[in-house]
Amino acid sequence: MQTEINGLKINYIDEGSGSPVLFLHGWGSSILPFTNLINTLKPTHRVVALEFPGCGQSETMKTPWDINDYCNFVLEFIEKLGLNNPTLIGHSHGGRVILKLLGEKQLTPKKVVLLDSAGLIPKKSLKQKFRAKSFKFIKKVLNLPIFNKNREKLLDKARKKYGSADYNAAPEVLRKTLVNVVNVDLRHLLGNIESSVLLIWGEKDTATPLSDAKIIEAGIKDCGLCVIKDGGHFAFLDNPYQASAILKSFLG
Repeated sequence: MQTEINGLKINYIDEGSGSPVLFLHGWGSSILPFTNLINTLKPTHRVVALEFPGCGQSETMKTPWDINDYCNFVLEFIEKLGLNNPTLIGHSHGGRVILKLLGEKQLTPKKVVLLDSAGLIPKKSLKQKFRAKSFKFIKKVLNLPIFNKNREKLLDKARKKYGSADYNAAPEVLRKTLVNVVNVDLRHLLGNIESSVLLIWGEKDTATPLSDAKIIEAGIKDCGLCVIKDGGHFAFLDNPYQASAILKSFLG
């Protein structure tokens, strides 16, 4: 299915009936990884999953977004589809958007599920710090007049060497958007969240480490953490049966 939000054609699915559940995927992802969880819930719930602009089959935004743009987008989508205070389920970047919405009380669902959620800025390793400083230094050097002719070509090489896989795979508008959202730390909002929150996390997640989950759990009043042994950043795919069972139990 498609609808139009903010002048952009947005792809989504709307299946099942009952109390509404809205899935928000991670950066650069799509509806597809949620297939098993959607099939688990749609016999008893109205399950809606969207694809953010620039992801899946949704149209890409024309100018870079920040976290507030994503929040406003989700609010408009909910209103357009007539979702009455849906349960929210978010993976990675989708979880980041949910934390912002809840922390600022723009949405107040009874239940929320965060899957290996982003939203905190973890401490960088020495290697990560070195790569970031190296890239900044190279960008500064390439601004010298001597590099005018080959600047973009050399800058692109530097991006490929020092940038993350997500950064390098994205078009320019999404690169700038990624920089805007990953540099937001939402831990100061955790104490404002009143929903009942379930965290499902991979034991060996390196993108959003388990230490992040423990900070989120400690910061939210009503919050529980389920750790999937040996799971990575897509822990709900690493052990789909366990993730589905946990989800069904939590949502009743």
